[in-house]
Amino acid sequence: MMMRQSNMHQSSFLAFLLYTVVSTSQCNAGWIDPDTPEEFLSTSAHFEKDTREYELVFSDEFEQDGRSFEDGADPRWTAIDKNDYTNEALHFYKPENVQTTNGVLNITTTQKSNKYKAFDEDKHKYYADAKHIQSGMVQGWNKFCLTGGIIEFNAKLPGDPKTGGLWPALWMLGNLARATYVGSSNFIWPYSYDECDETNRHSQQISACSKVGHYSMKPGLGRGSPEIDILEAMMGSAEKLPSTNVTRPYFSTSLQIAPGVEKNRPMMGKLPKKGHWYEDVEYGSYNGNKTQLNPFFYGVKLEHKPKQYTYQSDAVSANTHVGKDFFEHLHQYRVEWEPPKKDGTGGYLKWFLDGQFLFGVNGDTLKLTNTKIPDEPMYLLMNTAVASSWGFPKPCPEGCKCTCYECGNPECTCGLPDGFCENFPASFEIDYIRAYQAKNDPKQNVGCSTVDRPTDRFIKGHKKNYMNTEEGQKEPLLPVRRGGAYCIKDTHCGYPTKGRCLASRCVCEDAFTGPRCLSHFGFDDNPPPPEEIEVSRYEFLPAFTTMLIFAGVAFIAFMGLFVIRRRRDVEKYDSLPTNHGSPLSGGMVQVMQQPNAGNGSYQREGGAPFNPMGAVEQKTVTYCVIDQRMVS
Repeated sequence: MMMRQSNMHQSSFLAFLLYTVVSTSQCNAGWIDPDTPEEFLSTSAHFEKDTREYELVFSDEFEQDGRSFEDGADPRWTAIDKNDYTNEALHFYKPENVQTTNGVLNITTTQKSNKYKAFDEDKHKYYADAKHIQSGMVQGWNKFCLTGGIIEFNAKLPGDPKTGGLWPALWMLGNLARATYVGSSNFIWPYSYDECDETNRHSQQISACSKVGHYSMKPGLGRGSPEIDILEAMMGSAEKLPSTNVTRPYFSTSLQIAPGVEKNRPMMGKLPKKGHWYEDVEYGSYNGNKTQLNPFFYGVKLEHKPKQYTYQSDAVSANTHVGKDFFEHLHQYRVEWEPPKKDGTGGYLKWFLDGQFLFGVNGDTLKLTNTKIPDEPMYLLMNTAVASSWGFPKPCPEGCKCTCYECGNPECTCGLPDGFCENFPASFEIDYIRAYQAKNDPKQNVGCSTVDRPTDRFIKGHKKNYMNTEEGQKEPLLPVRRGGAYCIKDTHCGYPTKGRCLASRCVCEDAFTGPRCLSHFGFDDNPPPPEEIEVSRYEFLPAFTTMLIFAGVAFIAFMGLFVIRRRRDVEKYDSLPTNHGSPLSGGMVQVMQQPNAGNGSYQREGGAPFNPMGAVEQKTVTYCVIDQRMVS
């Protein structure tokens, strides 16, 4: 026993020493996986005009088998546990469908039924419903985010390339919105806009027209949650598609922004007319297969009431054909992201596949709508969705109602793609994720809430929008557990380097965390200082100052009258006789509490909580998401 402990301490010391060496060799080592080979601690851009040196700021090699990602289990990722009610989704996300096996992150999609609480819009009642596909989504929301840099995934696509229905995706989203939590994305997603435009003032919650900054938002700065799609794969039969030479299977690379083009928009399946869509985009090719404009998705209109809250989003998107090999072997997907200057101009996004250029969007391209290349802190996501809007027969086959989709149920199979039910289980495998940033470039930084783009106070002020309160969730994210999982032997806890089993519970060694001690620590090396409340100079304009003084005088007068009346009441109570007819002694005063006549001042009619932001009263609605975009 003593020998085993001695060997364990030596091994732990060596592991910690290695972790320390890797940490001290990088300026942002808190997010670097010590399993990353030394040769990949730096890289260079594929874009030939970018000659800067890039250093690794984040990596996850997924070498440790048995990692799990439920809420509170991992410092880098959260596998969500909830229904996805967007985009005609047919799946339910469960953490158990995301694990590390054989040195890869495995997102497995299976046939399994899950019951959940749904809402009937017509009857305004909740009812029990079920979905029959179970899958996984892993997101780094509010854990690891970056602004600018090079993001690289090495992945193998799931399922049969000739069978439609699966929707694997590798993507990024601004930290102000949390994917599938639609309440957090309303009037936020996918804005990348910093102009004061009265036509968009209501539909963009954090508008450049705002003279006062709430929740640490800077006055006069428009904010939002743009989206960068590195991969969204579409499988299915290889017949000719309209307005393009790209055939299935293919994958899309996209930038999603708002506000979008309002008039003369291109029709789905048709090419846009010159001058009415984003021009000067760049197209490349992969092994002779040309990347082309995506004519099947130009964005969506997010409709809200009243009408001024409705807005248009745009998708600047391209498709690239891939072959069977992408479903049998790993391939490298990369985006190079240069944020704009402080005035919102410049910047670019360039997508690559196995080092070959596919697609590029420059800052000047977005002048059509005065939007900009994203400059928000963005987090990474990996998932496989299943939705009747993606790869399913459209329009609905003749004689089929398409009101249900379930393998094995004769009434619900007519609307399924050919071979769909034989395509499970399907594994989406991610070998590694690495993120790099240019040395000494102030536009590129790490953190989900940065000095220039804070998010922390805003999220805390609207935290119900970022969690599933219907299922009893009280905080958007649980603290990461360090050890404590039930164990029988040391190997259940990452022995000999990561932890050991003590009294049937895992105990973690230095530099490791998670219930079974299987995850490396992850943290920001240089976290920003606590967010200060931003005070705008507009607040002290003469009119505002006069109003403030008047309010102060009124408050003092009110309090004075209240004190005077209170003293009179006390004097009256002092003179009241007791039950025996004698005055109360010892200066004691009995006061009867009267019931309140109505709700408190911080409640609206009906008991709804008061919203200091003045946002539109929210209600439960049904949402549809096209290409992972949320639409009422």
